[in-house]
Amino acid sequence: MTLHSSDFHRFITIAQRQLSAFARHVRTNVRERAIPAARRAADRACTMIQQRPGVAAGVLLVCGSLLGIGGHSLFRSAEQERLQAAVQTQQSRLDATRREAQREVNALAARLGELQADANRLNALGERLTRIAQLGDGEFDFQKPVGVGGAGPVRDMPATELRSGLGALGAQLKHSGQQLTVLEALLFNRELDRHATPSRAPILNSYITSGFGGRADPFGGGSQSHKGVDFEADTGDPVLAVADGVVTYSGVRSGYGNVVEVDHGNGYVTRYAHNSRLLVQVGDLVRGGHEIAKAGSTGRSTGAHVHFEVWENGVVVNPMPFLGAQPTKKG
Repeated sequence: MTLHSSDFHRFITIAQRQLSAFARHVRTNVRERAIPAARRAADRACTMIQQRPGVAAGVLLVCGSLLGIGGHSLFRSAEQERLQAAVQTQQSRLDATRREAQREVNALAARLGELQADANRLNALGERLTRIAQLGDGEFDFQKPVGVGGAGPVRDMPATELRSGLGALGAQLKHSGQQLTVLEALLFNRELDRHATPSRAPILNSYITSGFGGRADPFGGGSQSHKGVDFEADTGDPVLAVADGVVTYSGVRSGYGNVVEVDHGNGYVTRYAHNSRLLVQVGDLVRGGHEIAKAGSTGRSTGAHVHFEVWENGVVVNPMPFLGAQPTKKG
């Protein structure tokens, strides 16, 4: 095959264009370390084409193939590195998102722990109020889960909505706790009033020998207003406080002999007279049923018994309504 001069020059021109285009491609896509080497190779190739056109033609064919393969490999390597960098970036973002989500979970767990503590406190308070109010067993079971229900589609709850719901629940628990605390105080005061109200006899297993009001004077005859009730007793029998209170008098009174007086703090004062011995002092706190004296016959008395009076807001009243289970009255 004969290679004409015009064909040869046209081939050289095409090769130069391809080589120039490839050089531009290399300069654009290949990393910095490959650019100087590619430029030197391109310069040497241009020099060879100008000095030895025949040999250069064959060299260009071979180099074109080799450079095409090498360029493809370099481009492929650069693409892999770009993809790896993108994957690393996505992984970093994912790790940051996971850390942020874990911080949110930790914050919600801490808040949930606070609400659980509030709920436990309210349950304990509710159980105490149930006992104070003497509600029936099972009427309020604070350990039993509350039944709930509902219909409709279920959706994922956003974190902001969950935080808002926990905040509202915390406020509700705080408000309920305040209400229960006030109720506890009211019930406690009611319980104190109940224990401080005379509601039992001052001596056990006895009966009334003289009632309240008008009666015949046991000493000189005639009528007499009896300010209390008398209970049969033997000397030394325990005399009991009829309610909680504070001892305001412990000593001798004219006609009463050895006397104990107890102020119950709610307008009621009780008096226990004719005792053989006193067991409490002024200022002592006594409970209902607590022994405060020994029965006797001191003062203006015909024999051992317990004289019991009830005063309400400074006025003596009939003790009978305050004796609880009514003792037997001597016929």
